[in-house]
Amino acid sequence: MRMAKIPDRMQAAVMFGYNDLRVTEMPVPRPGPDEVLIRVQACAICGTDPKIVAHGWPNNPPFGQYIPGHEYAGTIVALGEGIADYQVGDRVAVEPHKGCGHCENCIRGFYTTCLNYGNLAAGHRHYGFTVNGGYAEYAVNHVNTLHRIPESLSFDEATLITTAGTAQYGITRIGGVRVGETVVVSGPGPIGLMAAQLVKAEGAGRVILTGTRQERLDLGVELRAADITINIKKQDVVKEVFSLTNGVGADLVIECAGTAEAAKDAVEFTRKNGRVALIGIYQGDIPINLNKVVQWNMTLAGGKAEGDWSLRRVLPLLADGRVKAGPLITHRFPLREINQGIKTFVGREGGAIKVVIHP
Repeated sequence: MRMAKIPDRMQAAVMFGYNDLRVTEMPVPRPGPDEVLIRVQACAICGTDPKIVAHGWPNNPPFGQYIPGHEYAGTIVALGEGIADYQVGDRVAVEPHKGCGHCENCIRGFYTTCLNYGNLAAGHRHYGFTVNGGYAEYAVNHVNTLHRIPESLSFDEATLITTAGTAQYGITRIGGVRVGETVVVSGPGPIGLMAAQLVKAEGAGRVILTGTRQERLDLGVELRAADITINIKKQDVVKEVFSLTNGVGADLVIECAGTAEAAKDAVEFTRKNGRVALIGIYQGDIPINLNKVVQWNMTLAGGKAEGDWSLRRVLPLLADGRVKAGPLITHRFPLREINQGIKTFVGREGGAIKVVIHP
């Protein structure tokens, strides 16, 4: 094992029970074969994290040992056996999913829907979910989850690579954006703001951003991602989209809001032969006008997390500034204040969009 000087103990945010996340001292993990040890510099709070704190996660590590957090970046400080492509000192961001590598889905490249999900013996890992993650000073990751980050990206900005990758996977799953298309992105949260920037960078002719929070809609314009915004609290989004498209509808919809109304509306304002990518996380069953989907020859596709090596695809866009992560980061907290960080994120205090924790 090749390594820099590493302590035996570290500070980590550990789940001791539901709604019981505490910063405490833990042993520093050691990398096994094909793994590296990362000195975590930044870990962003994702919308899933507060749910994990409240309810846990299927197959999560035992309470008292479980460290959540899955959007993190840092510096490699130790290499396990078999690591040839990375060195101590490399700056990396990680993706949460590491498939087993040998099930049918993994072989076909669909590792975010690995058929051995949660089966550690089979080689599956979901960092921050079924194995420990990045709310700690140190974290172990498999080499397959690593992505080198250029000097042009700060560690804070690099935590959003998974956010961008999730948006990109949804775009890829629906067949990509075609040059000149009118694209509606619904939900100006972190994923939606990334999606708007990505479709603009990839050739969309016009991007319409919809949502309820005017300050986030305005940010979409400031990022030069949204050409038009629709505040659905004040405007009828279906009527507005048809009005803006001469009664035709949107060519492509990227639905990131994760609400029943947003999913239903997406089908309603999509044009004949249009496409809808669903990448929000929905609660319960949602009635969608499937007869319209059939009669209007629409295509719908779901996108599970950051698959298809999407993080590697978005890295060049983040590196050269065509897609910007920095403006989405509104708050930063040290690890000892992680619970305040989660409270700020959940309550959207101070206009919180993306909150980053510094271990």
